Amino acid sequence: MSDVFLPSAAVEQARVLFFEQGRDPDAWLAPHISRSWRRSRPLNDGRGQAFDAAPMAQTRLQERREQAMRLLDCAMPELDSLAEHAVGQGCVVILSDASGLILNEIGSPDFLPKAERIALMPGVEWSELSRGTNAIGTALAERDALMVLGGEHYLAQNGALGCAAAPILNGRGEVVGALDISGEAARINQHALGLVRMAAQQVEHRLMLADARGHLLRFHRRPSLLGTAREGLVVVDDGRIVAANPVALAMLGTTWDGLLDRHVEPLLGRDWSRLEQQRGLITLPDGQQIAATMERSRLPARAPARARHAVADAPAADVLAPLVQRAVRVLDEGLPVLLCGETGSGKDVFARRLHAGSRRGSGPFVAVNCAALPENLIESELFGYAEGAFTGARKRGTPGRIREAQGGILFLDEIGDMPLALQSRLLRVLEDRVVTPLGGGAPVAVDFDLVSASHRDLSAMAAAGTFRSDLLYRLDGYRVALPALRERTDRRVLITRVFAEVGGRRKQLTLAPAALDRLAAHAWPGNVRELNSVLRALVALAEVGDHIGIDQLPPLIGGQAPAMSPHEDNRAGLPAERSEAPQPLASLTRDAFDRTLAACHGNVAHAAVQLGVHRSTVYRHLAARQG
Repeated sequence: MSDVFLPSAAVEQARVLFFEQGRDPDAWLAPHISRSWRRSRPLNDGRGQAFDAAPMAQTRLQERREQAMRLLDCAMPELDSLAEHAVGQGCVVILSDASGLILNEIGSPDFLPKAERIALMPGVEWSELSRGTNAIGTALAERDALMVLGGEHYLAQNGALGCAAAPILNGRGEVVGALDISGEAARINQHALGLVRMAAQQVEHRLMLADARGHLLRFHRRPSLLGTAREGLVVVDDGRIVAANPVALAMLGTTWDGLLDRHVEPLLGRDWSRLEQQRGLITLPDGQQIAATMERSRLPARAPARARHAVADAPAADVLAPLVQRAVRVLDEGLPVLLCGETGSGKDVFARRLHAGSRRGSGPFVAVNCAALPENLIESELFGYAEGAFTGARKRGTPGRIREAQGGILFLDEIGDMPLALQSRLLRVLEDRVVTPLGGGAPVAVDFDLVSASHRDLSAMAAAGTFRSDLLYRLDGYRVALPALRERTDRRVLITRVFAEVGGRRKQLTLAPAALDRLAAHAWPGNVRELNSVLRALVALAEVGDHIGIDQLPPLIGGQAPAMSPHEDNRAGLPAERSEAPQPLASLTRDAFDRTLAACHGNVAHAAVQLGVHRSTVYRHLAARQG
């Protein structure tokens, strides 16, 4: 950004008229700019000269961020998405609260220092009262998306800056914040304005879903847009409309003042509640019929948004957080997500994070492992069956896992192992969103978002004819390639966290830096699953308060057999062993189970607690030993 910006002739003339002659500049400016200049007159005695602003203290900024936590959580996916554009254009993306205080700023490392020189940084308020005409403050004041370029800024010191901003409104029509893209004036254009306008709409949609209490009505003239940010949303509580989004207002031809706190029946009729969990038609006051569905919020009163948007809870070093945020954005648009990665790379955990952060976060998460079910059972497990459908069927039948996912997420793990015969039936369900139980029965409409996962190369399988290509196209709306553990740059953070979760915190254990280095350097062919097993074994074999060093690590990781003290050998009731040959992970796991059972004198319940596993896992180990 250059120190001097040469404004257009029109803006230059307007500045002379307004600041030097005190005359009306309307003929030379866009209406929103001239209105804002007048509102900004009290600033700096109306001179438009340099104005200093220091950011507030970090402790105070953190308090303000906590007060805006719902907004921050709902805006994080859009900040991440806009940042890709901003970095490429040499710009920054900014989120402010309703007062214009900058809460977060990300983007081009080249432009960030220049932004700081004009106090465009977190902890500084960019309202019109504080900074005069600027995109953030003026968008908040005008309640509309707009641009402020170069000399249109009230303060001359901001004359090299270009900004595009859009306000963010809640379901009551109250301004809660703004999204902004800022950079050199030549970098900001109508495209940037369109991006922030769409991003603000996405945030408003998430806020509505996060805040909904009572009944949430979704509707649109085009049924395919239900479940996207372009749908109309109306929240009904105790028979009265308590919130609506701008899309709904536009389709209903009304305003918040004309809609809020009114009884729902004059608008939607008496039968509106019949739409619960199924699609149907509603008749608008003008006689037009549009597609709609209604769901009851299952959130407790004042449930915090971060419970539904757990993406933002990820630590800063979590390299998967951006992947989660992008995938949530796609999933919230109704597109399926396909997770690919090596066995043990955490696809199931990633899927649960998607569920927690998505619009379906308050609905069920139904996981089906297609590789774990016998081929003769997977069809009935997925699609359900009617009474008497086959020998051994339950008396009243069963709805099936797909119907259980109604209003939530269906997670099909190891989808590559689904038999070909069932792939065609699953494809029909995904296309028609209707399930017909085995053995007859009426078809049932279903509404869910889909996440699939596989460690196989589904594209190669489709080319070989072992996986339906048309099903692959339906599943692969957005593909996420999960990195192997050896490829992750957050290995140390992950190892420390998992170690604490599997019992290290409970037993007050610590990992020596050298041991952590050795664990982080290991190749981990079994990925996170292998890591989890190894850390569980370490915890099981340790005494409360132990400091675990390299000598306590398994041979394949520590480079030598673990040295055990005579006290430990006697405690376990087993002779000391020193094997110089590397032992496989399965052998180490069996050894950990045996030692823990011996230390617990055969008490399965106590051993399960020490190992951090369910008792059934210990019983399976004993059965395998006896076999």
